[in-house]
Amino acid sequence: MGKLTSGLYNRLVITIPYAWLLLFFLAPFFIVFRISLSTTAIAMPPYVPVFSLADGWAGLWSKIGELSFDNYAYLTEDALYINAYISSVVIAGISTFLTLLIAYPIAYGMAQAPRTIRPTLVMLVILPFWTSFLIRVYSWIAILKPEGLLNQLLLSLHIIDSPLIILNTNTAVYIGIVYSYLPFMVLPLYSALEKMDGTLIEAAQDLGCTPIRAFWRVTFPLSIPGVVAGCMLVFIPAVGEFVIPDLLGGSQTLMIGKTLWNEFNANRDWPVSSAVATILLMILVIPIVFFQNAQAKAEERGK
Repeated sequence: MGKLTSGLYNRLVITIPYAWLLLFFLAPFFIVFRISLSTTAIAMPPYVPVFSLADGWAGLWSKIGELSFDNYAYLTEDALYINAYISSVVIAGISTFLTLLIAYPIAYGMAQAPRTIRPTLVMLVILPFWTSFLIRVYSWIAILKPEGLLNQLLLSLHIIDSPLIILNTNTAVYIGIVYSYLPFMVLPLYSALEKMDGTLIEAAQDLGCTPIRAFWRVTFPLSIPGVVAGCMLVFIPAVGEFVIPDLLGGSQTLMIGKTLWNEFNANRDWPVSSAVATILLMILVIPIVFFQNAQAKAEERGK
């Protein structure tokens, strides 16, 4: 009886996450993909569905030959969408790298701190989440604008002679992304570094390694799972970011999130915008698969 109960429990633990993904990921994705195969119409909703589940399996099979991928072909013909995808990946990649450079020393310092104050340091890292994301992004407008706090400080210290133009540039977007997603990089790094055995560093130094060489030979390789996890947690949402480039970026800041919003709300072209969203998801699947492979390799090394 105990084995039967344990078997049912194990199956339930596995079934619940898959059911969750099926309900909240695959079902919405199927809806968006179905809209991407539709045609635009002046109606509500503003598209003509190619097929409907109400038609049943017979109606679905009869419509298969009528499916059109014209919306996807249109995306390849318009340089706006291609440039938006490339720009989003570049901005997200640079932002992820900058976030890693800032987060690693923070996480390393937290891991080396006395155990009694580590919970407090973790709380300070997640403290910004207690404030609305939108309010935090808006606060950067007051900081970065020409008459903002940053320029006033630099002018009062006589570091600059005229206000810096930071707001409505890609630099402001980088600052916003790094600030907003910094905790997502710090926490996985801290989790990896906190578990590291300190005697390994002592052994490396006893064998003649300098502190810097011991870091690159011992500490950094052991923290790679945390680096990969943090980079994925920052890069994936940063690619589709909309709020930060819309509020802090200028008209020249081109990201796929802004393009997607314009297609849905300004142009009311739901089929094209759904195709944009579908391709964006396909692009993000690549780093997700990479992350899963890295995690599997890390677990194998741990065994």
